[in-house]
Amino acid sequence: MGKLIYLLNTSLDGFVEGPDHSLDWTVIDDEIHSWFTEQQRATDASLYGRGMWETMSPYWPTAESDPSATEVMKEYGRAWVATPKIVFSSSLDSVEGNARLVNGDVRDELSRIREEFTGELEVSGATLASAFIRAGLVDEYRLVIHPVAIGAGTPYFPKLDEPIRLRQVDSKRFESGALYVSYVAA
Repeated sequence: MGKLIYLLNTSLDGFVEGPDHSLDWTVIDDEIHSWFTEQQRATDASLYGRGMWETMSPYWPTAESDPSATEVMKEYGRAWVATPKIVFSSSLDSVEGNARLVNGDVRDELSRIREEFTGELEVSGATLASAFIRAGLVDEYRLVIHPVAIGAGTPYFPKLDEPIRLRQVDSKRFESGALYVSYVAA
């Protein structure tokens, strides 16, 4: 049965994007990008909400041909293209590449996906992750915390009815000062 992992960059104050949806506060250097490539390679399938899909899908399939892309970026692009993607959306009509569209109940869809993919399933996008968090379906929370406070934006965690008790299982410090931490239910 697939393990659902929620992985995103966050600011020190817990936001995954600024109020204008910007990500310009993150520092994605070669070390962090290489780490994300390894995470992508370990992923059996990526689950995207519409917003994150619309952020990622225009660029990564063509990163290989971008003259300004570094080799590290191209490596990530190859890993991203190779990973099957399931896009949750009720407003999109279609998706391209190694992706398919679903629009059913998140619990039902995840149940089917977990039977199909038995390894790590990465959920990308705070809105979709919120639905999984509220339903108690996230198995592991992975955060790359950047040393910056942005004051407002989209939070990593949605508003919760009760605390989620967690236990740290992994961590890594990056040269940039960013910190990776991973938690499972306590």
